[in-house]
Amino acid sequence: MRPNNRSKDSLREIKIEINVSDYAEGSCLISYGKTKVLCTASLDEFVPPFLRNTGKGWVTAEYGMLPRSTHTRMPREAAKGKQSGRTVEIQRLIGRSLRAVIDLKKLGEKQIIVDCDVINADGGTRTASITGGFVALYLACKHMEKKRQIKEFPITNFVAAVSAGIHNNAAILDLEYEEDSDAEVDANFVITGNGKMVELGFTGEESSFTEEQMNQMLALGKKGVAELIEMQKNVISHNG
Repeated sequence: MRPNNRSKDSLREIKIEINVSDYAEGSCLISYGKTKVLCTASLDEFVPPFLRNTGKGWVTAEYGMLPRSTHTRMPREAAKGKQSGRTVEIQRLIGRSLRAVIDLKKLGEKQIIVDCDVINADGGTRTASITGGFVALYLACKHMEKKRQIKEFPITNFVAAVSAGIHNNAAILDLEYEEDSDAEVDANFVITGNGKMVELGFTGEESSFTEEQMNQMLALGKKGVAELIEMQKNVISHNG
């Protein structure tokens, strides 16, 4: 039996609270069960040097875990003087995922920085960051459109992410930490609203896996992302 008596194909309780920051152009607090991530999208009038005078904008992301987001306090990475490889990997994943659904030409020579700060970690922080980061990005673009800072709305599709895995020889959706730490296989899926794949990742943590198991996890991932995108659409539609 899974924690909270979830079925194998069920998401955790998902909550998305929007406009939680008074200052960011777009923001939300997203929860995948006990995992909570604050996502803010901020407008920067300057693009990276490689995009200057190209007419194209940029979307990038930064990711971090607060010291007491885990069971014991972890030192701030700033205190260490550098980011961990895990942090760099995750924020690059978030940035790639968000750039997959925005027309950078319509953004113009502006940059949007999406910050994803993990308040509480219980598995799935990267997938929650992508799903919440998109909501923050969408709201920021709507804000810019209302302020006439862009001529055309640049978002081309929705995008969300979820995990799946093999645990006790069974394929399950949206692993929380208790399951993730003990899973034989771990997978992450980033998929758009029209079903196109942005990123798929399968890792045999303790064992190899079959093509049939891979397809089972993919089917769960597609189902979970479809449900998450419906939640994104619902919360955004209430933003006015």
